[in-house]
Amino acid sequence: MRYILTLALIILSFSVFPQSVKLHKLISNYANEHQFNGTILVQKGKKITYHQSFGLAERAFNTPLSNNTNYQVCSITKTFTAVLILQLVEQGKISLQEKINTYLPDYKGEGGTKVTIHQLLNHTSGMMNTDTAKDENFMRYGIGFYHTPYTLEEIVNKFCSKPIINEPGTKFDYNNGEYMILGRILETIYKMPYEKVLEQNILIPLGMTNSGLLSHYKLINNLATPYYKQDKVSDLIPNIPMYVGDFYSAGAMYSCTPDLIKFNNALFDFKIIKKQTLELLLTPGLDDYGYSAWIRDSKGVNDKYKRMERYGRISGANCVWFHYLNEDVTVIILSNTNLTDLGDYALKIGKAIF
Repeated sequence: MRYILTLALIILSFSVFPQSVKLHKLISNYANEHQFNGTILVQKGKKITYHQSFGLAERAFNTPLSNNTNYQVCSITKTFTAVLILQLVEQGKISLQEKINTYLPDYKGEGGTKVTIHQLLNHTSGMMNTDTAKDENFMRYGIGFYHTPYTLEEIVNKFCSKPIINEPGTKFDYNNGEYMILGRILETIYKMPYEKVLEQNILIPLGMTNSGLLSHYKLINNLATPYYKQDKVSDLIPNIPMYVGDFYSAGAMYSCTPDLIKFNNALFDFKIIKKQTLELLLTPGLDDYGYSAWIRDSKGVNDKYKRMERYGRISGANCVWFHYLNEDVTVIILSNTNLTDLGDYALKIGKAIF
C-alpha cells in the first residue's frame, strides 16, 4: 500500500511540477530579457499559482517592489465603472438604450440626445475624442487638460461635450471621455462623488482596502512611482507632471494584485453583478470590445482560449489583466515602467499554463 501511494505521488509530481517549473522559468527569463519592473499574479481556479515582484518601486531610494505594492492601474478603472453602471441596470435605474440626457439633463454636448449608455460603454459614441496627445510628442507638448485640476463635472462640461463626428454605433474609437460621462452619470444618480460610489458599492464590500482613486492632494501609502522611457536613447525618467486624478472614472484608480484578484473573483463568481449581466459586459462588439474590455479568441478553434483582456497605460504606469473565460485562469501584471510589452508577456504566460 505504501509503495502504491509513493508511486502515485511520484507520478503526480511529474505531471504537475514540470509545468510549474516551466512557468516560473518563462516568467523569470522574460522579466530579465525585457527589463520587466513590477508584480505578476497568476491564478488557476481559485488557487494562486504564481505571485512575484521584480525591480524597484522608487528608484531614487532603491526601494524594492513587493507583492503588496500599490500601482496606478489606469484604465482597469473602466471595468469598475462599467460594473457600477451595470449594477444600476440590474436595479432598473438605468437602461442601456436610453440617451445621455435621460440621466444627465444638464449635459450640453451634441451626443446628449443621440448617444446611448450602451454606446458609451463600448466606445462607439461617435463623439470627438477627448485625448489628442500622442506618445511621440506628449513629452514635449504635454497631455491635454490633465495639467490642470478639475472636478469631474468640469471635465465633462469642458472637454467631453464635443461634436459628433461619426454616426453613433458605427465606429469603435477608444475615448476616455465616454467613461468620464459614465462617471458623471453615476455621481448624478447617487448624489455623491464618483470616489464614494466606487468605495460603497465595490471596494468596501469586497475588502479592497488598498485600492481607491489617486489624487494630487493625498498621500497613497506604498504607491510605486511610475517611470517613462521616451525612446531607445533616453533614460527612464519620472512621469511628466500631471493631475492623474483628472482621469477619474476612466483611469484614476490605484490598486495592488491582492486587491485586483478579489475584484476578479467577485466579478466572475457573480458576486457583484449577475451572470446574465456579466454576459453583457463580455459580449464583443466592434473591435472585439465589450463593456470596458476586449474579448479575444471568442470564435472557432481558439474558443478554449477565449479571454477578457483589459489594458491600462498612462505614460510610465502600465498594467494588464487577462481572464481566460473557459479555463478559469487569471493573469494580472502591474508595472511602473513602459519598458515591457505586458500584453505579449501575459499571452506567453497563458500559453505556458495551457
